[in-house]
Amino acid sequence: MNVFSEFHARIGAILRGIAADGRLPGDLDLARFTVEPPREAAHGDLATNAAMVYARDAKPHFPNPRQLATEICYALAADADVEQAEVAGPGFINIRLAPKVFETVLRSAIEAGVDYGKGAPTGEKINVEYVSANPTGPMHVGHGRGAVFGDALANLLAFAGADVTREYYINDAGAQVDVLARSAHLRYREALGENIGEIPEGLYPGDYLKPVGAALAREFGRSLLGRPESEWLGDLRGKAIDAMMAMIREDLAALNIEHQVFFSERSLHEKHDGVSEIDRQLAGLEAKGLIYQGRLPPPKGQLPDGWEDREQTLFRSTGFGDDVDRPLKKSDGGYTYFASDIAYHKSKIDRGFLSMIDVWGADHGGYVKRMAAAVKALSDGKATLDVRLCQLVKLVRGGVEVKMSKRGGTFVTLREVVDEVGVDAVRFMMLFRKNDATLEFDLARVIEQSKDNPVFYVQYAHARGKSIFRQAATVFPGADLSGATLAKADLGLLTDSGELELIRLIAQFPRQIDAAAQAREPHRLAFYLHELASAFHSHWNRGKDSPQLRFVNEESGDLSRARLALVFCLTTVLASGLSVLGVTAPDEMR
Repeated sequence: MNVFSEFHARIGAILRGIAADGRLPGDLDLARFTVEPPREAAHGDLATNAAMVYARDAKPHFPNPRQLATEICYALAADADVEQAEVAGPGFINIRLAPKVFETVLRSAIEAGVDYGKGAPTGEKINVEYVSANPTGPMHVGHGRGAVFGDALANLLAFAGADVTREYYINDAGAQVDVLARSAHLRYREALGENIGEIPEGLYPGDYLKPVGAALAREFGRSLLGRPESEWLGDLRGKAIDAMMAMIREDLAALNIEHQVFFSERSLHEKHDGVSEIDRQLAGLEAKGLIYQGRLPPPKGQLPDGWEDREQTLFRSTGFGDDVDRPLKKSDGGYTYFASDIAYHKSKIDRGFLSMIDVWGADHGGYVKRMAAAVKALSDGKATLDVRLCQLVKLVRGGVEVKMSKRGGTFVTLREVVDEVGVDAVRFMMLFRKNDATLEFDLARVIEQSKDNPVFYVQYAHARGKSIFRQAATVFPGADLSGATLAKADLGLLTDSGELELIRLIAQFPRQIDAAAQAREPHRLAFYLHELASAFHSHWNRGKDSPQLRFVNEESGDLSRARLALVFCLTTVLASGLSVLGVTAPDEMR
């Protein structure tokens, strides 16, 4: 049961009734108002801004929002599930629910189990593309943040009811993969005994290419030595890319991340009957009059190095919300990355995805408008592209920034961090801050067993809840503590303020899922789980000084069953929420 969506529907019905009387327009958009927890628990259980949202529509029948709010409160007072509804401030409404509502919430949560808070299938197909790191080396921690964010977002959208496809775009075309092939050839020569000295500038220096060079030496022997680059570059490019993608897949597996689709950029450039996929898609845009030959104005301020004032092939992206039209071909006649990305996103549209989410690094922020414009043009405005940018990760240990890795060459690899602190710590902490804010990742703090470590604090709440059931099994040997039995407990016995706070937070879980999915912000769920864990730990600690508040009461089986029902819901929500984030919910922590 989602008590917030339930009361959104009830308030919507009240508004439709007022509209039927002719005092509000008949075409009100009922998605505009919200029902949410009040900022202060003392104000009630629910709060709505409905009267404020429709204040202008309500005139002249309701000269100010408070009058419309009073009308809504009068109608709510007749609802058996409402204990009190009152107007606050300029026209907000605070609602206090009857206790039986929260008893119903707990019972429904127990009966739903792991499905509590899960949305019904919406039928919406969403493509989430994330990671898409260049296949030129192992993943670094910056890639890891995008990987965790994208994976958690895909989990969240699926839990909320969407049909989600997880995709990785392999950037296996362009100059960087030629550099990779040359770097692999250098390590091949090294594997054959040559002293290669310092890695030349412009090549990849990391030790991760040594195994690639050794594998090439085993396969080719000395046959590639002394041959011109043109004879080995193509073969080594493909083999090096395959080796790097195998390494990247292993890195992703260490984070429990698995993509359904790996899409090759190179496939867009391959010619079939003399025409590539990029050729075909650009021809379609040209037929619509969206590609032309023209000149771009110089950038404002100092001209960048390599600026050329020349006629070139341009896409009319300004017609779709961009700041300037964008080049599709380079001066050498080759296609720009933008041209490749146009063809790639058209492939998503052709596969039936009208809702696309791309997770990019923050350094790609300037690229967002042009791609959003291209998707509009390619789909005649039917498809949407939502780009989520992930900011940098700063690794610290003992207050000192960690910058270098022998394996990575010039960066700390993601795998090194996962091996040091564990996958749960990496995933939760990557999500315990909004994706577009810089993250400081403290390697020492994330393994502390203290309340200052958020992942430990939340996991420990789940383990503590499970320990209460083990205690109950000892105190009440042979008792049936299954969910089916606990759902029949007398939940009206839960009257302490700490218990009521936990119930209210549990009732918020379905709304948290909906809100986080709609905003596409999984960090909201991480924050909520931390708040729920904190409330649970606080209430548990009160039982140290007040035995009558303990969850297992030897003198009252009825009260114990009611409190165990509460703990059952709590651990279910924690486990479900952590699962969405891709974090385990341990039954014990030592």
